[in-house]
Amino acid sequence: MKILVINAGSSSLKYQLIDMQDEKVLAKGVCERIGIDGHFTHKTDDGKWEFDVAMPDHTAAFEQVKLALTKGEGKVIDNLSEVSAIGHRVVQGGSKYDRSVLLTDEVIADIKAFASLAPLHNPAHVQGFTAATAAFGPDIPQVAVFDTAFHQTMPEKAFMFGVPYEYYEKYDVRRYGFHGTSHRYVTDRCLKLLGKVEGTRIITCHLGNGSSIAAVKDGKVIDTTMGMTPLDGFLMGTRCGAIDPSVVTFLMEKENLTPAQMDAVMNKKSGMQGISGVSSDDRDIAAAVKEGNPRAKLAWDMRSYQIIKYVAGYVAALGGLDAIVFTAGIGENSSALRAEILEGLAFLGVKVDAEANAQRGEEKEITTPDSAVRGFVIPTNEELVIARDTRDLVEG
Repeated sequence: MKILVINAGSSSLKYQLIDMQDEKVLAKGVCERIGIDGHFTHKTDDGKWEFDVAMPDHTAAFEQVKLALTKGEGKVIDNLSEVSAIGHRVVQGGSKYDRSVLLTDEVIADIKAFASLAPLHNPAHVQGFTAATAAFGPDIPQVAVFDTAFHQTMPEKAFMFGVPYEYYEKYDVRRYGFHGTSHRYVTDRCLKLLGKVEGTRIITCHLGNGSSIAAVKDGKVIDTTMGMTPLDGFLMGTRCGAIDPSVVTFLMEKENLTPAQMDAVMNKKSGMQGISGVSSDDRDIAAAVKEGNPRAKLAWDMRSYQIIKYVAGYVAALGGLDAIVFTAGIGENSSALRAEILEGLAFLGVKVDAEANAQRGEEKEITTPDSAVRGFVIPTNEELVIARDTRDLVEG
C-alpha cells in the first residue's frame, strides 16, 4: 500500500509518498507560493528537481505533484492508481476529534466550522481536500489527522482558561495544544525505549521555529504549553509566547494598533527575532551569541530559562519524571540548548553525557547511566504517523 501524505497551507502544499510495506519514503516535495508566482521542489533517492511554475491554486499544485510522481526523471509510480489513500494534516480539530478519521462531508463541515480557531490553516486544509479529490477522483479514501487530537486527554483543570465560562460554551475558548502528531510519535518511541507505558512520566520538547512542550503520563497528555492558538507557551522564533495580557491592550492603545496588527506583532515580529534584532533562525542567533551580541544572548537565555521553568512545572504536575525527549529542528540539532536545559534540571539528578549529546539528528540517549532522569533525542516523523493512521483507517 502506498499512502500520499499532504500538508496544505494557505500558499503551500507539502507532500510525501510512502510505501507502507517497508515505510520507505519514495518521494517528497513542496509546492510553494501557490497563487503568487509558484515554485516546485521534488525529491527522490535518485535526485532533486526544482523549478518555477505557475500554480494559481491548490488544484494546479496537485497537478504538478501528479506529474512529478508519474512522469519524468523523478517518477516513482507508473500511474495514480498505485496510490491507495491520502492522509491530510489538519491543524485544528476542536474538542470533537480526539483521533484521526476518514474524511466525510460531516468531517469537512466541522473542519470549516473550526476555521475561527485556526483561520490561516483550516481553510487551507479544506482547499487541499478539494484539490485532492479533483486530482485523484472521488473514490480515493482520504483521512484527516489532527494536530490537536493527541492533547484531547488533558483534564479540564489544564485546558480551561480563567475567563468567564460562557466564552468556553459560546466560542470554545480553551487550551487545545498543537504539534500533537510530533508529540505522539516521540512519546511512542520513548515508551518503547522505556519498555513500558503504565507508570511512566515523560516530558516531550518539540523545539523548532514554533515550539511546544507536553507533559505525558501513562502515554496520555495531561498538559501542554500551546493554548487556543500556537502563540501560547515560551519564546519561539517569531512568537512571543505567554505574556501579561495587559501588555496587549497597553501596546494597542500606545501604538494605535488594530487587533490584526497586534496579532501580527505577537506572531511575526516577536520571539527570538524581536528580542535579538538578528534573526528568527536559531543558527543565526547562536552565531551572534558567539560573536558577543548581547541581545542575541538575552534571547537565548530567555528561551532556555522559560523552557526550564515549564519543564520543572510539568515535573510537579506529573508527580516526578522518568524521561525528557528533545525533537524537531532545534531539539534534534542544538546540543548546546539541550545541555543548558538538562543542566538546569540538575536538581532532579539529571546528568548529561556530553559525548552522546554532541551528536545531531539521530535517536540517542544523552544522559549517563546513573542519571535519575533519562534524556533522549528522538527525531520526529509526523508524516509517518499520518501515513500509519491513514493505512489503519482504510484497512480497518
